[in-house]
Amino acid sequence: MDYGHNDSEPRRSGSFSRISSTNSSLRRHSFNLVAAVHHDVDDDSDCRSVSEAGDIGDRALHSKRHNGSVSGRSRFSFDNNGENLVVPIQEHSFKESQLPTASPASPDSLLHDQGQNKECEKELPWFMTYISSRVHLAVLGILGVLTRYLLEKLFGPEVVGATSDQSYMYVDLAPNMVGSFFMGWFGVVYKGYISKFSPELAVGLTTGYLGSLTTFSGWNQKMLELSVDGHWVFAVLGFLLGLSLAASSFVFGVETAKGLKWAFNRTNLGSKCGFSEVNFFTSQVILIAVMITLLGSLWGVSIALLVKDFDHDSSTSRLWLGCIIGPIGVWIRFYLAQLNGQGLGRKETMKWMPFGTLIANVVASCIMAAMATLKKAVTDDHFGIVASGIQFGLCGCLSTVSTFIAEFGAMRESKHPWRAYVYASTTIIISFGLGTLIFSVPVWTKGWT
Repeated sequence: MDYGHNDSEPRRSGSFSRISSTNSSLRRHSFNLVAAVHHDVDDDSDCRSVSEAGDIGDRALHSKRHNGSVSGRSRFSFDNNGENLVVPIQEHSFKESQLPTASPASPDSLLHDQGQNKECEKELPWFMTYISSRVHLAVLGILGVLTRYLLEKLFGPEVVGATSDQSYMYVDLAPNMVGSFFMGWFGVVYKGYISKFSPELAVGLTTGYLGSLTTFSGWNQKMLELSVDGHWVFAVLGFLLGLSLAASSFVFGVETAKGLKWAFNRTNLGSKCGFSEVNFFTSQVILIAVMITLLGSLWGVSIALLVKDFDHDSSTSRLWLGCIIGPIGVWIRFYLAQLNGQGLGRKETMKWMPFGTLIANVVASCIMAAMATLKKAVTDDHFGIVASGIQFGLCGCLSTVSTFIAEFGAMRESKHPWRAYVYASTTIIISFGLGTLIFSVPVWTKGWT
């Protein structure tokens, strides 16, 4: 009996040990599974965030109105200074005498506050929001075209002489650097503040103004023209230098904006100069009316000056035509930006690739190359003005370097920095390759000069 009893104990303990080891292995497996799921979720969020770092189209307006934030791009805002740190409040940390006491309020003041809150919560109908966003994009897009023209003239061979069409220091280098610099300001550090004031203004500044101030298609076309003339080294240097200078300008813009923000907070100017959220229906209607008036004025002046200069000055004529048709390019790019962060197919593969920006830059580069080819084939001066206006306005506003660089910078700061260089290489290789087929090959075969 004693033997049997003693023999059963090891068996039971052995079975318990096997069960315990099985349970522990199951727990380890479940922990590993949970960790893998969390890793996949984090990686999925990382992919979507870097792709949405530059622009997401209408989703920026919807997320602002319904979720109180612009997008998931805040993970790569380059502004991780701990200002939003939340400190838990310990229980009984306040004395009863320190707690605020409610003061009696009159019925009139309560009714006034309730009416004011209702007015603040009142939003524009969807069609007015749609009109407001498009008008903001158009007005600020035209201003971006004008700024790009002025910077080209200022840094071009006629004034400063820092850029030219025959050098890897291409004429659009200065606008691309300036636009990338201010993208760090208005597209990263201060975009949240501007969105509180007006989400349409925030989108108009980044997508409209900075997107039209910079141009990828013009950059690509200048490199094509250098390669056609046999300056392949200059073309390669132009791409490398253009990418590095624009990226450095973006980082410098972020750092200077953060420094200015720190100075404001240090001197308590931030509370005095900060934006307050505007939700009043009347204020939004007035803002829309002002922007529509500006758009009509800009278009009217551009049409009048185009008619005046069409037969006399080809340079200014392409500018005025570009101001007229430039908003079309901005609207198309804004629509394509909805593809950013969506991936391919039902499985949403490659969500880290901003396909909206990629398509906009490639399509604009192809149209730019096609217009350049037609200008070689057709020698009519009036046709040359129209083609140049399409290049400067439509293609210049359809393509963008500021958004492209913001996405490039977000990828460099992500868990997979190699994606930034894959994205940049893909955009440049596809645009330059198609441009070679559309522009360079006909020039070589026809012997055009």
